Amino acid sequence: MPEISRFFGIIISMFFDEHNPPHFHARYGSHKIAVKITDLSVLEGHFPPKALSIVREWAGLHQDELLKDWETARNQKPLFPIEPLE
Repeated sequence: MPEISRFFGIIISMFFDEHNPPHFHARYGSHKIAVKITDLSVLEGHFPPKALSIVREWAGLHQDELLKDWETARNQKPLFPIEPLE
């Protein structure tokens, strides 16, 4: 699962062989979630509220880049890193 960003102990990644809807995965300690790119809803998993807020803030700033990486992954090509939240 290629990592596309990392910030505040949160790791964002995307699989190459994923199913729709377009989404990304986030890990924070032992917590894992899958987040739908278009509306930032949690598809599966659980995050602490503060960490989830940070992930949604970051994803909201980078939705276009996330969708481009989604298409890139679907075409089995290397993903582009996305700037972390600072």
